Amino acid sequence: MSWPVFLGVLSLILVAWAWHASLAAREFANKVASETCTRAGVQLLDGTVSMLKFAFARAADGRFALRRTYVFDYSEDGYERRRGFVVLTGLALDSVGLGPRAVS
Repeated sequence: MSWPVFLGVLSLILVAWAWHASLAAREFANKVASETCTRAGVQLLDGTVSMLKFAFARAADGRFALRRTYVFDYSEDGYERRRGFVVLTGLALDSVGLGPRAVS
């Protein structure tokens, strides 16, 4: 096997691995967002999260991992949208939160 072919195959394997890891992280973020909305008694709008940003960071064990920040919209009354967030480092949950609630 020649070097260009080997590097091409290796590149494809790395891209497939990164894509799979990204899908797993998004699925976990969706689950966290859904559970957070259920516990807070609000409605998760659009049924999904979207990636806001990502960067490299150190995980709890000291290794470098990808820190992903996802956002999602929710509503307390079905009319007004509010923004929540989920932050993951690797597949570990760093934080989750809902935006400020309306004052009555």
